[in-house]
Amino acid sequence: MSDMGSLHDLRQSDAAGRPIVAFDFDGTLTIRDSFTEFLRWRAGPSGWALGLVKLAPAVAAYARDRDRGRIKAASVREFLLGVDRTTLEADAARFADETWPRFMRPDALAVWNDWGVRGAHRVIVTASPTITVAPFARRLGAEALLGTEMAFDSQDRVTGAFVGPNCRGEEKVRRLKAAYGQDMVLTAAYGDTSGDAEMLAMAREAGFRVFRRKP
Repeated sequence: MSDMGSLHDLRQSDAAGRPIVAFDFDGTLTIRDSFTEFLRWRAGPSGWALGLVKLAPAVAAYARDRDRGRIKAASVREFLLGVDRTTLEADAARFADETWPRFMRPDALAVWNDWGVRGAHRVIVTASPTITVAPFARRLGAEALLGTEMAFDSQDRVTGAFVGPNCRGEEKVRRLKAAYGQDMVLTAAYGDTSGDAEMLAMAREAGFRVFRRKP
């Protein structure tokens, strides 16, 4: 994928008059969590093992408070702190290219493509950072991408924080309505965890864990 386009392009497509269909990404279109796999892939075996040791306090805190946003931010600080945006985008593109054949669910891709043939506006709504999901979204031909936004400093380097809440649960609904209007109609939605429940509840057609196949 030599011309990746911009993330902006995946947010501004016109959905007027088209059915809007929302897909969760991790575990729905993919076989497992993409951000964890990206961090593991980028760190390498030794770096990943060392990072997990350093994350032990954050993991212990998660066991108590179940705050997914907090542990995700801790993972970003451990594995990506100070990385510049250009490098991160290039790494994410390479990760998508290398993992696609063994990472994407074929039955999910079939439904994704069918909605495309039917003229739907397909939006990925994910708790993972948009910057790491964007290469997958472009390859899929997604009309839009909504997700957790990673924060960058004035030198365009990762700060270890996020801009806004972790994009799961009610936040997925809020983000969809912010993008398409409070009175939007969600024709269909697909997800696989409790973090997708609110999004599925607002859809006319809801698919929960309907994709099972592995590459």
